[in-house]
Amino acid sequence: MKKDISIIGVPMDLGQSRRGVDMGPSAMRYAGMIERLESLGYNIDDCGDIEIGRPERDHNGPKLKNLKAVAEANEELAKAIDKEINKERFPLVLGGDHSIAIGTLAGVTKPYKNLGVIWYDAHGDLNTAETSPSGNIHGMPLAVSIGIGDSALTNIAGFGPKVKPENIVIIGARSLDKGERELIKEKGIKVYTMHEIDRLGMTQVMNEAIAYLNERTDGVHLSLDLDGLDPTDAPGVGTPVNGGISFRESHLAMEMLAEAGILTSAEFVEVNPILDDKNKTATVAVDLAGSLFGEKLL
Repeated sequence: MKKDISIIGVPMDLGQSRRGVDMGPSAMRYAGMIERLESLGYNIDDCGDIEIGRPERDHNGPKLKNLKAVAEANEELAKAIDKEINKERFPLVLGGDHSIAIGTLAGVTKPYKNLGVIWYDAHGDLNTAETSPSGNIHGMPLAVSIGIGDSALTNIAGFGPKVKPENIVIIGARSLDKGERELIKEKGIKVYTMHEIDRLGMTQVMNEAIAYLNERTDGVHLSLDLDGLDPTDAPGVGTPVNGGISFRESHLAMEMLAEAGILTSAEFVEVNPILDDKNKTATVAVDLAGSLFGEKLL
């Protein structure tokens, strides 16, 4: 991976209903994200945070809650990432709820003909306005990125789709809505649920995922939602789901990605300090980033 990293914070909680995840970027910085990466020899440029503002929230309104504000924030994020990529720097985005992945993928995909995506998450985030039980856009970014959804989201940065379904690998899924399950089957998206992780082990899952992406992509983005981990290890998330990936398994996954050297961008999302225990989840994010960027015990 490139030795020059640009950190971009996106303090947004408009993609979901539980407040507090907007403090995620600050929590990860406070937990030592920048210092950790600098200790590994990386040159860090903290670009600060995307300006979000405080629009009135659509609590009980349309099927796509806070659509205008979410779209505007993601447009700004895509521009910020594009600027850093043009400087040949590695974009590391800190969220914020997972709707920010719409802007992240819009920004990171341009240099690649076949960008691959590792979606490390308890959820598929493949809902649409029609299938979503809540109307929360943080459950839709992967669908949007393959070109399915409202045009205000699918056309961010002026083009779409951002990624091909066959270039996506979801890891850690254990909560999928009916519409998401149907879309996964229809589009042939590769998914490793907790069943596969338990049955095969994380080593085989990651070996298969890395080999799969190596065959068909020319760059890989990691979108890591902290709710992919079990709530005992990462309690400070808005939509926890029991029976998740362990802290140690996640370290192994990050270590294997570091050894593979395939990542071209990454984001860590859904850290919610209000729901956390002494900033534990932000600290976990920093620990995983250390492994992702090559930290070793010996």
